[in-house]
Amino acid sequence: MTVKLLDGKTFAEMVLAGAQHLTNNADMIDALNVFPVPDGDTGTNMNLSMTSGANEVKNVKENHTGDVAQALAKGLLMGARGNSGVILSQLFRGFGKELAQKQSCDTKEFAQALQAGVETAYKAVMKPVEGTILTVAKESAEAAVKTAKKEEDMIVFLETVVKEAQASLKRTPELLPVLKEVGVVDSGGQGLLTIYEGFLANLKGETLPEPDTAGSMDEMVNAEHHKLAQDFMDTADIEFGYCTEFMVKFEEDKLKDNPYDEDQFRNELSEMGDSLLVVSDDELIKVHVHVEYPGEAMTLGQRYGSLVNMKIENMREQHTSIVGDKKEKQPKAKAEYGIVTVSMGDGLKKMFESLGATVVIQGGQTMNPSTQDISEAVSEAHAKNVLILPNNKNIVMAAEQAADLAEDNVAVIPSKSIPQGMSALLAFNPDADLETNQQEMSGMMEQVKTGQITYAVRDTQIDGMTIEKDHFMGIFDGDIKATDKDKITTVEKLLKEMIDEDEDEILTVLAGEEATQEEIEKLEAFMEEEFEDIEVEVHQGDQPIYSFIFSVE
Repeated sequence: MTVKLLDGKTFAEMVLAGAQHLTNNADMIDALNVFPVPDGDTGTNMNLSMTSGANEVKNVKENHTGDVAQALAKGLLMGARGNSGVILSQLFRGFGKELAQKQSCDTKEFAQALQAGVETAYKAVMKPVEGTILTVAKESAEAAVKTAKKEEDMIVFLETVVKEAQASLKRTPELLPVLKEVGVVDSGGQGLLTIYEGFLANLKGETLPEPDTAGSMDEMVNAEHHKLAQDFMDTADIEFGYCTEFMVKFEEDKLKDNPYDEDQFRNELSEMGDSLLVVSDDELIKVHVHVEYPGEAMTLGQRYGSLVNMKIENMREQHTSIVGDKKEKQPKAKAEYGIVTVSMGDGLKKMFESLGATVVIQGGQTMNPSTQDISEAVSEAHAKNVLILPNNKNIVMAAEQAADLAEDNVAVIPSKSIPQGMSALLAFNPDADLETNQQEMSGMMEQVKTGQITYAVRDTQIDGMTIEKDHFMGIFDGDIKATDKDKITTVEKLLKEMIDEDEDEILTVLAGEEATQEEIEKLEAFMEEEFEDIEVEVHQGDQPIYSFIFSVE
């Protein structure tokens, strides 16, 4: 079989196969994470991101390769979770732009699209690191461009791309020493290869293995999308009652009378409601907005073309059926400031709220919130100026992407841990402007030291340290500094690494859901004996995975 042109229908099937193959292998990709902590990041994040893209592709009705590529890019953008998901969204964003006008594409055009995706992704990452998904994308795209000069058969062409991606992935440990030390390849690169393998298998007519939990991902995505409508508010707090989604397919005759301006359209919709997301390209617009009068929002869209894929849900009715609350409330004016932060655990949520957080997104190591989750939280903050504290290095890029999408003044404080986020919040000044707060809060968070106690999910060797499965680990500002089969022994080793009695004054302890009162008492006794001049504060954080989180100032 020879395939010289890739049409929209075929490419859509390839995308769905790539997403399914990633779902089937997500656990394997999670296991490649360098640190043996039970966080399950890369496979989970890429899987949820790609599933969002695949769901958007299912909405494409036309047999048009560019439409499919653009839909994939849009779905990935809004569903991007963690650094790996954001980078994946940028790869296919550039890819989609390059193919946007193509009814079908040949090997040269496909190769150029892969190259455009690499260029877009590298620009999106402030400090690109080789030996990661970026390298695998770059080297496989280079192979694609070279192969396309002489190869017209799409199957042979993609076989070469996959072969180079496999070879590039094997080379990642040579480029990133920590991978070589631990004995694994890059997890993000493995995820991208898995997608490409799904593309190729589908084009060749090969069957992929069935997933363990068929259909569960769609349910998860749907549950994520509207969880806020019932988790954090009373019915009276729902200011705009109808979750409204629609797409507008551009029509030339309407555009002549009403030229499309995305910023103007977004501003007009923002006056009608909240939770607004607008994504557009040369072919269509996709809108998600919570409004009181859905018809008015759709009428605005009809100025530019015909409505497709419309969906309206009455959120008050949905919420009332759950909580039995039928009160209504008038819309509120926007506050001057809103603060969005991320944490996991009821105790930490309450602590952030007590420090002034407007919206606390439940998420962290085991579930990085997506760009859309953060965008919706920004809308929920309902403020003229919004500050986002991601509190995890793997959420910073999604937060920055959400800030770029926002219509309000939104700034990211790139906090990489819970202690950094709390320290930054203490520096917030409601009377200062957004830029000043961003500078002051970012500076304050750099002054705190973070420690974490968790357990190893596998045997490994890293930084000259041998770590056994199920033993405890002490992590100091991202580096593993202590390990032992006994939790409190690990705590003591870590605190000795962290605390400088001549400079430090306060140790704040955030006890996780697995921490016992006996362990807390042993910790306090150790501190009193070893660091008698250090003030100790213990709070119940209830966080999973980490028995203790320490903040030293």
